[in-house]
Amino acid sequence: MKKIMVSKPALPPISEYTDLLEVIWNNNHLTNSGPLHQDFEILLKGYLKAEEVCLFTNGHLALEAALQVLNLTGEVITTPFTFASTAHAITRSGLKPVFCDIDPETYNIDVSKLEDLISDNTSAILAVHVFGTPCDIEGIEKIARKYNLKVIYDAAHAFGVTFKGRSISSYGDISMFSFHATKVFHSIEGGALVFNDKSLKRNLEKLKNFGIENEEVVDMVGFNAKMNEFQAAMGILNLKNIDETISKRREIVSHYNSKLESILEITVLKPTDHTETNYSYYPILLRSNKVKGFRNKVYTLMKEKNIFTRKYFYPLCTDFECYKSYHVNVPIAEDIASSVLVLPLYDSLSIEEVDYICDSIKESITSMNGESLN
Repeated sequence: MKKIMVSKPALPPISEYTDLLEVIWNNNHLTNSGPLHQDFEILLKGYLKAEEVCLFTNGHLALEAALQVLNLTGEVITTPFTFASTAHAITRSGLKPVFCDIDPETYNIDVSKLEDLISDNTSAILAVHVFGTPCDIEGIEKIARKYNLKVIYDAAHAFGVTFKGRSISSYGDISMFSFHATKVFHSIEGGALVFNDKSLKRNLEKLKNFGIENEEVVDMVGFNAKMNEFQAAMGILNLKNIDETISKRREIVSHYNSKLESILEITVLKPTDHTETNYSYYPILLRSNKVKGFRNKVYTLMKEKNIFTRKYFYPLCTDFECYKSYHVNVPIAEDIASSVLVLPLYDSLSIEEVDYICDSIKESITSMNGESLN
């Protein structure tokens, strides 16, 4: 069997991309909010039913811009079960991340533990829709209103997700999407902020362009985070196919579920109520009372079979050297991080490959259970 990677980017027909390359050549406009950038922004506003969209060169810089445009100070409560970017964006913005434990069913921030972490220095909650599962949005926003906190959602995994019939991007003060090539929807690299407060738009445009107001005035300390025309071209083409991409992923996830849900050692992430998900990842928890280091052994055995899974998110942000001094108590996050394994999922993954992956997991578990009894 050929290598099966954990993710593979969806790509449009190359002829469609070269057609847009010709447009870029004819425009002779490569970056700085070119024509394709503007078209892409309008298309995204329509797809996400958003009041405002601001494009960035990547999701991380978009997240930093969100934290800075809201003029936050002091502490921001977030989750340790996330990609490094979330905690780093808080720290690099001169703020202190305060890590909250997670819910054992959704792997998102545990709303019941939020209030104990709020202090006089808390200015915001930065929650992550992990694996495309919406956070407890209503619980978070109730607490945010009570303590007058801003709410930012890291929606890097959640492009196209809806909750109670509304786009996930319509909740909170700002939502950040990543358009990295590993995501359900991508623009090679890229990212976007989506928000309802139109007054934020001007300052976000300046932040991502060195704080420049006009040719002679720079009145803000900004950075360079502008999306270029080549990224916008890829985004425009992939947006045409996003519903088909999600539909194919739905079929693959359904097949995974039928093959794995009955296995005692495997826990499959369940969908939450009122949610239309995007099938961005297929995480499973692997637990065994018989075999020490069970998840890691399955990971290694799968690799030997040319199946490349991912321990995602492991280690936790709180285990990084730069955050170890925080000494946090997050036992649920530690348990999930030590058990989680994300299986390959992308629209071109065949059912035969899914069968091979599932059979390989079963063989690995059977083999280890046999060994443990010897």
